[in-house]
Amino acid sequence: MYRSVSALARLGLRPGEAIRFKRNDKGRYIIGKVEGVETDGSVALRDPDGSARSLRAERVEIRRPGPFGRLRWQLVSEVAITWEQLELFEAAPEPVERPGRRVTIRRNEPKLFDD
Repeated sequence: MYRSVSALARLGLRPGEAIRFKRNDKGRYIIGKVEGVETDGSVALRDPDGSARSLRAERVEIRRPGPFGRLRWQLVSEVAITWEQLELFEAAPEPVERPGRRVTIRRNEPKLFDD
């Protein structure tokens, strides 16, 4: 379940996508690939050597368009927050029930119930 595409989509990630991180928060960035989401919520990835790693979203960066459209590295924790916010702007769902017949009420002939 956690390695599924839907689990990654909740964080705004895709399987096999390029991702970067630092070993022990020191040195150069290392480019890896996204594998999935672990049960504890960390991001599962593969480094260039093929070793599996599991890192917190605050320590992993992914390339996303910036404010001017240019790709830049952003923390996965920030991408996940903005990804969830996009659901607020989706179209409203279609109403299940159709509205009833329209009733016109005239001033001289008030009607309370349909005939």
